[in-house]
Amino acid sequence: MSCSSLCVPSCGVAAPAPLADTTNEPCVRQCPDSTVVIQPPASVVTFPGPILSSFPQHSVVGSAGA
Repeated sequence: MSCSSLCVPSCGVAAPAPLADTTNEPCVRQCPDSTVVIQPPASVVTFPGPILSSFPQHSVVGSAGA
């Protein structure tokens, strides 16, 4: 699953020609923590989950015709 599918998509822009829509929004997702039990003696260690981030750049340029 890409990070871009986890972010809210930008709103489309409806306008007469020419039409351009650009987004450059950061997307950050933190995964759950992991827990490990180490024996002996019994110990519990919690590792923080990874933080995934990306900065997708999507551009759409075109023209609206009749």
